[in-house]
Amino acid sequence: MASKANRANIGREEISGAHDARIPQKFLDLMATGWRAEEDLDLTPVPQVEHLARRRARLSQAFPGDTLVIPTGSHRSRTFGAPYEFRAGSDFLWLTGDQEPHAVLVMHATSAGHDAVLYVQPRLNHTAGADYLDRMDGEIWHGRRLSPEEKSAILGIATRPLGELPAVLASLAGSDRVRVLRGYDTHIDGGMERGALPVTPENTERDAMLASVLSELRLEKDEWEIAQLQEAVDATILGFEDIARRLRPDAPTPERYIEGIMTWRARIAGNSLGYSSIAAGGPRSTILHWSHNNAVVEPGQILLMDMGIENNNGYTADVTRVLPVSGTFTKAQRDVYDIVHASRTAGLAKMAPGTAFAEIQATCNRVLAEGLSSLGILKGSVEEAMDPASIAYRRWSLHGFGHMLGLDVHDCGHARPEYYGGGVLRENHVLTMEPGLYLQPHDELVPEELRGIGVRIEDDVLITAGGNTLLTAALPTESHEVESWLAAQREAGPREPGLDGN
Repeated sequence: MASKANRANIGREEISGAHDARIPQKFLDLMATGWRAEEDLDLTPVPQVEHLARRRARLSQAFPGDTLVIPTGSHRSRTFGAPYEFRAGSDFLWLTGDQEPHAVLVMHATSAGHDAVLYVQPRLNHTAGADYLDRMDGEIWHGRRLSPEEKSAILGIATRPLGELPAVLASLAGSDRVRVLRGYDTHIDGGMERGALPVTPENTERDAMLASVLSELRLEKDEWEIAQLQEAVDATILGFEDIARRLRPDAPTPERYIEGIMTWRARIAGNSLGYSSIAAGGPRSTILHWSHNNAVVEPGQILLMDMGIENNNGYTADVTRVLPVSGTFTKAQRDVYDIVHASRTAGLAKMAPGTAFAEIQATCNRVLAEGLSSLGILKGSVEEAMDPASIAYRRWSLHGFGHMLGLDVHDCGHARPEYYGGGVLRENHVLTMEPGLYLQPHDELVPEELRGIGVRIEDDVLITAGGNTLLTAALPTESHEVESWLAAQREAGPREPGLDGN
């Protein structure tokens, strides 16, 4: 990080890349001259600028007197010379709105609270010498980026050049009033070049508490975040419609084709995917995290799709639907599907402020266990299967009823148990409801006609003062509604997504 920020001072003479030729000074001089002045940017503050300030104020109140260091991360390499697309760290993004790599937020402790300063890369334009030509960060390769001053105007936060950060962190060395969000920036995790913030037994607990509190602050979504999540859900629903319109009822359809349709929808809408899509045909529907998507779904089989589009501000949907490829569920498929739907319905009825996660889990699991018993799969009683010493029903379910959703598909994962799985729902939590049954094709405890059927129904749910609201309500879930919806999509026929996302 620091070396990137200081290249102009170091006097680099090579473009990044181990096999690039040295650059003669005359070429550098040529590249530094003859450029027209750039047009001014629109520096209107981002819509969530007031929310960003309120979030930082809440974090400040949680750690009076402590300096907080929160990096966003850097590029990671997929293969030699080919980086992954950068995605900002979720906690950092929630606090700053900045989506560019290498930046670090420092909350400097003061007697009145904290002064928030965002340390960011300077521009690497034609005035930056060899750095203008850098393959990873040079603007001639990647386009214009915002200067620190421009970011300050747009994001509503004080900014400083990243090159100043090492000295700032060095001044904190040895302090027991510093907390660092670890795991995002290898230079900071390694203690920087000057050994400023190394990991020690003494600071490990302090740093872990910072990560936990950030997750806990993010649990309750503000109105802007809820709108972002609805936007991501709406785009995802359009993707499911696109798939239904192209899914062949009378011929095999490659799973990667199905995956590609959702990816296409995401990119056309100006978004990306929140996680690896699952397009699981037939017996692969029983594999909970099937993401190879390298087989085909056949007529007569079911297709399980677990997919979610992430919008431009980093909020993701997480939706699962199961379709009967031929248009109608078989009796065996419907029997399993309807049990999962009943579990979903029972769980949703419990989702309201003050309800314990454990109560919702138990409600969903009991309906699943009763359904397994009705199918002749459970050999003992439902009570025996539900006994904590047995949990026999879990052989065919395995996962919980849901998880938090937001900037991460499994959001707020560092929250302490009493605020999450061991706690209760609160107003403006957003989470999934996703019970499932997975009857493996090689499971001899399952009647033969039911083997190879996997069903998960996943909705995105906002907890409200009076109960809950389904963000995914526009996508049907009852088996007969799914059949009617699939028929209607096929009748409408494929569409070319327009620039407005429709």
